Amino acid sequence: MDNSLKIKKIAVFTSGGDSPGMNAAIRSVVRTSAYHNIECVGIYRGYEGLMEGDFVSLTARNVKGIINKGGTILKTARSEEFRTKEGREKAYKNLKEANIDAFVVIGGDGSFTGAMIFNQEFNFPVMGIPGTIDNDIFGTSHTLGFDTALNTVVDAIDKIRDTASSHNRLFFIEVMGRDVGHIALNVGIAGGAEEILIPEEDLGLDRLVESLNKSRKSGKSSSIVVVAEGDKIGKNIFELKDYVDENMDGYDVRVSVLGHMQRGGAPSCFDRVLASRMGVKAVESLLEGQTNYMVGLLNNKIKLTPLENAIKGKSKINLELLRVSDIMST
Repeated sequence: MDNSLKIKKIAVFTSGGDSPGMNAAIRSVVRTSAYHNIECVGIYRGYEGLMEGDFVSLTARNVKGIINKGGTILKTARSEEFRTKEGREKAYKNLKEANIDAFVVIGGDGSFTGAMIFNQEFNFPVMGIPGTIDNDIFGTSHTLGFDTALNTVVDAIDKIRDTASSHNRLFFIEVMGRDVGHIALNVGIAGGAEEILIPEEDLGLDRLVESLNKSRKSGKSSSIVVVAEGDKIGKNIFELKDYVDENMDGYDVRVSVLGHMQRGGAPSCFDRVLASRMGVKAVESLLEGQTNYMVGLLNNKIKLTPLENAIKGKSKINLELLRVSDIMST
């Protein structure tokens, strides 16, 4: 089916947790629409704004100067009401009244689930762009914001290492990632961590202490341990600290939880280029009659993955990186 004659106006919004590169993606959607002489509408606060009719017309000039900004100019929110049939009907009515023919949602799996259900109920053309620092979405090697978050965390680890080595300290550094270890594994290698604790590999408390003791015997006077927030070795990172305090002598143990600083900041060159490529593909795919897909990066090519697969599929940890990590911590 060719929707190109039908689609005259496309909406774009950001949903769920923010990530660097979302603004670059908004800009790309708006400018690709302008290039194809299609109207573009921005929706504030994700699905909440969709239900409230919080729309703004966007032109190519409206989105100047945002490619380098973190966060999202359209704001974002999580929506409980959109999970209800009544909420989605309200959203559909607003879209129809505004003569909007399709929308692009920039977000994670929860946002895509909402778009998929909406498409099934109203046969409304939708397209997803993966925006999350966690890199936990199937169908793309990189989500928007992942690369920027890695650089932010590595910069923080470098600074923490300076103080760790000055004081013979052991630092546990908690990084984001929800239930996956992509951030922890990559930054652990890049930051020269002695150990990396991720949900996919259960090291265990005793083996952790054994490994840290081995590091000390090999001459290391300070250590960095990177911990993914979803790691299950201890109930939390502070329990890990207490266990090591009780079972190891000679280390001054400290904890650093990097938190939401990982989501902020100007997007990296990689994320800006990726966002630009994804925005073009999202709009042009809708114009070609495609719907219910997510735009992703696979083998450095921009490809479409059905939303259902993106939601249900599981992103896999890179086994080669696990092996590299083991060798590098020798």
